[in-house]
Amino acid sequence: MTRRFRGRIAATALIVLAGAGTLSACGGDSDSGGGATEVKLGFFPNITHATALVGIKNGTFQKHLGADVKLKTQSFNAGPAAVEALFAKGIDATYVGPNPAINAWSKSKGKAIKIIAGAASGGVALVVKPGINSAADLKGKKIATPQKGNTQDVALRHWLQKQGLKTDLAGGGDVKIVPQENSVTLQSFSQGQIDGAWVPEPFASRLQQESGGKVLIDEKTLWPNGKFVITHLIVRADFQKEHPDLVKKLIQAHVEANDFINNDKAAAAKVANEQLNVLTGKPLKPSVLDATFKNVEFTNDPVATSLIEGAKHAEQVGLLEKTDLNGIYDLTTLNEILKAGGKAQVNA
Repeated sequence: MTRRFRGRIAATALIVLAGAGTLSACGGDSDSGGGATEVKLGFFPNITHATALVGIKNGTFQKHLGADVKLKTQSFNAGPAAVEALFAKGIDATYVGPNPAINAWSKSKGKAIKIIAGAASGGVALVVKPGINSAADLKGKKIATPQKGNTQDVALRHWLQKQGLKTDLAGGGDVKIVPQENSVTLQSFSQGQIDGAWVPEPFASRLQQESGGKVLIDEKTLWPNGKFVITHLIVRADFQKEHPDLVKKLIQAHVEANDFINNDKAAAAKVANEQLNVLTGKPLKPSVLDATFKNVEFTNDPVATSLIEGAKHAEQVGLLEKTDLNGIYDLTTLNEILKAGGKAQVNA
């Protein structure tokens, strides 16, 4: 073999390897058409996230994304952790409560996220020991929330403030606020380590049925017409800009999942419970499942007025600097899908 011929082979090999490297690099994030080959979706193992539970278990998200796009899911205990994953690009979109979305918007100066659909309203309560009958009885008591700065944490701190009870971010004050995972709260309440918890479903119902707790405050009684956002769908702004087609497919699946829930609550409850069993290894008891689905309204409306008011609450308790929320919503695609399906459109 001549030196010239060997050189041609080497050059050809380099070109092939370079091409293979380029294809490999593209294959990790996009297909030949420039579209992502996977979508990473976050959610919580809560009934207030039943839109996600049903959409995942029924294969609704995967169906709309198509065979060429893989759905990857990740569950979180509370919103701040989900937002951290979003910032780190560990997920592309997530179901989350209002206050973590507000914090993400504030910290990124309006650049990191967009709220693209509502998901659920209601389904949150302050559950306490039977001997506690008023806000005054909470003085000196320990009350749990899912995570410091999450939606329930803000709601509890603001409500206590309005009752004239002081709290601080270090867990001191008239009422000791103990941020802990909801699964831990079930155990600590039953063992008497805490006196109550401001939690979403199904944990509010489980604290009542499994440990003899009682509802001191149903959060919907604090909001006009009993409506407030507990869960909505947010997306990384850069992912939305790069892959609007996939975001549209996510929203289409989201709307279909909510339709399934609202058209047949019994079937939806069964599907959501099956997915909870997959995630936690323990399905909800029928009585808990029934109670939770009665307490939550599943809606595509993000109930924007409650988000704005919730931001004021977070400011008042020292968990948020004054923030301009103008532009946090992008409901254009959602409304296009709702209109095409003959459904009422929503607004911010």
